Amino acid sequence: MSRYDSNPFEEEEVNPFADSGARGKGSGQSNYGGGAFYMTNPGSVPPATSRLSPLPPEPYDRGATIDIPLDSGKDLKTKEKELQAKEAELKKREQELKRREDAVSRAGVVIEEKNWPPFFPLIHHDIANEIPIHLQRVQYVAFTTYLGLVGALLWNIVAVTTAWIKGEGPTIWFLAIIYFISGVPGAYVLWYRPLYRAMRTDSALKFGWFFLVYLIHIGFCILAAVAPPIIFKGKSLAGILPAIDLLGSHALVGIFYFIGFAFFCVESLLSIWVIQQVYMYFRGSGKAAEMKRDAARGTMMAAL
Repeated sequence: MSRYDSNPFEEEEVNPFADSGARGKGSGQSNYGGGAFYMTNPGSVPPATSRLSPLPPEPYDRGATIDIPLDSGKDLKTKEKELQAKEAELKKREQELKRREDAVSRAGVVIEEKNWPPFFPLIHHDIANEIPIHLQRVQYVAFTTYLGLVGALLWNIVAVTTAWIKGEGPTIWFLAIIYFISGVPGAYVLWYRPLYRAMRTDSALKFGWFFLVYLIHIGFCILAAVAPPIIFKGKSLAGILPAIDLLGSHALVGIFYFIGFAFFCVESLLSIWVIQQVYMYFRGSGKAAEMKRDAARGTMMAAL
């Protein structure tokens, strides 16, 4: 026998039915297995070629039932039908809304969304997108005169309040409140909004209405700057005449009235510039002749 076995990986033929102790003695092997592993009693360890016994089969009951959710398909179909119904309803509403918008646009009615002031929208105001470029400057200055009127009437309340505190009586204060409450919304409705729409639609009738009311606005600003006592009750407007009268007795009240006088003067000058520019455009664009023709046509229809 050579020093090394010819095939060290060759499996030894083992009889599983033979006695392990006899087999160990018969083979003449000792309890030391050698190699990398040391086993004190290799006979106590089952051989590598042994097989584990299979597990017993689980009992099968043919009468047992398994719960399978069969309604999931029906639920999906129901939800799908509901979604389709909602989608159809939304499409129907969208078509109805579009039909109404088309009808309104054909009728010439413009839907104005309130967007000014941004923090608390009260009016619709979008000069940059709705007014022609060559008219935007005049429209911006006209809007400045509207805001100037608001500021002048508000300062007038402050000045008259100081005069009331100094002993001028509560009547002038109530009149100042009335001027503010009636003047701010009245100016917007009567002349600023007609001018805005006239610039946007180029309507001759709206221009004519603007000229009529804006002249009244300019007259009021000039009278307020002077504030003659024959027209306005006492010192209810902060004009030049009440300011001179109060400057000697109450210097602070007189200064407040002089500031109000400056407000009304600036408002009057800007308003005169605006009406000049609008009138120049009105004459140059041929709207004056168009308004005359419309007035003559209306007179003939009324006579007939």
